[in-house]
This record gives sequence, C-alpha cells and structure tokens, in this order.
Amino acid sequence: MGLFGNQFANVIEWEEYNDDMLFWKWSNKEIKKGSKLIIKPGQDAIFLYNGKVEGVFVDDGRYDIESQIIPFLSTLKGFKFGFNSGIRAEVLFINTKEVTVKWGTKNAVNIPAPGLPGGMPIRAFGTMACKIDDYNVLIDKIAGIKQQFYIDDVKERVISMLDQLLMKWISREGKDMFNLQINSFEISSGIRQDLDMEMRKIGLSVPSFSVSSFNYPEEIKRMQEKVAGQSMVGDVNRYTQMAMADSMGNDSSGGNMASNMAGMQMGMMMGQQMMNQMQNQNNQNQQSQSSSQNQSSASSNATPPKFCPECGTKTNGAKFCPECGKKLV
Repeated sequence: MGLFGNQFANVIEWEEYNDDMLFWKWSNKEIKKGSKLIIKPGQDAIFLYNGKVEGVFVDDGRYDIESQIIPFLSTLKGFKFGFNSGIRAEVLFINTKEVTVKWGTKNAVNIPAPGLPGGMPIRAFGTMACKIDDYNVLIDKIAGIKQQFYIDDVKERVISMLDQLLMKWISREGKDMFNLQINSFEISSGIRQDLDMEMRKIGLSVPSFSVSSFNYPEEIKRMQEKVAGQSMVGDVNRYTQMAMADSMGNDSSGGNMASNMAGMQMGMMMGQQMMNQMQNQNNQNQQSQSSSQNQSSASSNATPPKFCPECGTKTNGAKFCPECGKKLV
C-alpha cells in the first residue's frame, strides 16, 4: 500500500456508548478506502444509504469495510473506492440489550371510587424494561430524524399514557382500593400489554413492567394506621364516628373543609370495606366448620365391614378388629 493509501481512512464505531442509550447514529462523514467497522458485544450495526437499509450486521468484531462489508450491501455491493472518493453513508448502532428504567406518576391519578365524586387520588411507582424490536419501523418513525435515542425518551412517552392505563387496570383488577398492592401483578401485566402494543408502533417492545408501590393521600395513611391499632376494625359505626371526629377536630374553615369531608368519606368507605371483608371471612369459616361437621357425622354413621380387611377376623359390627385392633370406621 502506498504512503498515503490510508490517510483518509476512519474507524466506524459507537463513539458515545452508554447503557441508557437505545441507538446512536454515525453520520455526516465519508467512509474512505481502508476504513474499519467495529461492532462490540450487545450491538448491531445497520448501514443506511439515502435513508434506506443497505445491510444489517449482528456479529461483534472488527471488519474491513471494502472487503468484508461492501460485498454484502444491497445497492452498494459493487462500489469501488478511489483515492479521494468514498461513500457518504450512515451507520446506525443498535443496543440489543433490554434497558431498564424507574418510572413514577408526576401527579396523583384520581381513580374512580364509590362514595368519592372526585375519585381516590393515588400515585404509583415502579420499573420497566424496553428493547428495540423492529429496525425498519424504528428507522421509519424515529431513527430517520434523530441522532440518538435514550431510555428517558421512551419514559416520557410512557408517562404520558400512564394515567389512563392506571385508571383502566386498577378499575379492572383492583379488588381492594385500600390495598392495591395485593393485585399489583395483575395490574402490572395489563399495563405492560397495552404499553407493548403502543411501543411496537415505533419499533420498540416492553418485555417487563412492574408497579412496586401505590401511594395514598396522607389522610388515608393516617386512617389505615389507626385502624390497624384499634379493636374496632369490624365495627363500621364506631369506625365512622372516629373518621367524623377526626374530620371535625381539624380546622374546618376555608380550604380545609373539602379535604376534611373527603377524608371522612374515605374513612367511611374503608370501614365498610373492612366490614365486608370480615363478613366474607366469617362466611368462609362457617362453611368450613359445616363441612368438617358433615364429614365427621358421615364418618360416625359409617357401617363397619363384616370382616377385618387386615386379618380377616369377623368383626360382629365392632369399630375396631377384636383380633388385630385395626380401626374399621
């Protein structure tokens, strides 16, 4: 090779890689003779020419552009490099790994609840994972106009949809409005399915989504703490009296009136719900006891066999074998 054979050669690699980035585009540079392509583990490289995909390379390693890349491109496979001429192409580097990020609602979401005209204000927090699923859709919708794309860009899109999705899936799967954590798996699964369907429209997928916590208003938290330490849990009337007393004990003037009334309504709802839960538990216990008694009665009324199944001795109607002592009924 001559003295100046590689003076314009360049190395094409993901120069600004970090774990939070979904893709990065090498562009606005001319690929010269002798240039190299470096693909690192966890990356794919997509050659773009005039906005169209020329080739996708998924195996990590170091490649010579002229001999190992150009022959496998679509319209450029016959390209010949000159001393001063090259290819004005772009290389899109894709992060092939799942990228995880924490999320949280910016404001409280008012979930419809009986007895509360404005709904129950709830905030939610958790984690989600995102992954590039379809290169062609991604290029068409996002990568064609962006140089890089971060998980935080995805997070902004998700947050904009979360309020409606939380309302939808809490209403469907939230069996206990005051203890949504027990149904967090079902709520999370429903939200993940809806988010995944929306994200695939831009070439992404959502492999996982989880709600780690639900945050209630301070009035609800205080009421839950009081109920947990009181023996009046099952007494709706006494619980309601406690909620009303707390509400009236606060400053009921001006802007606090609406808050106090809402707190009182929430307290009454909690009391009623707890009463229903205890009633259901009592019914289940009674059914269990009745079943046990029936089984015991059936056992006591059973007729002993005429002969012992263990030793064959005649039993004469006894409950235990007179010979070997085996219990017969």
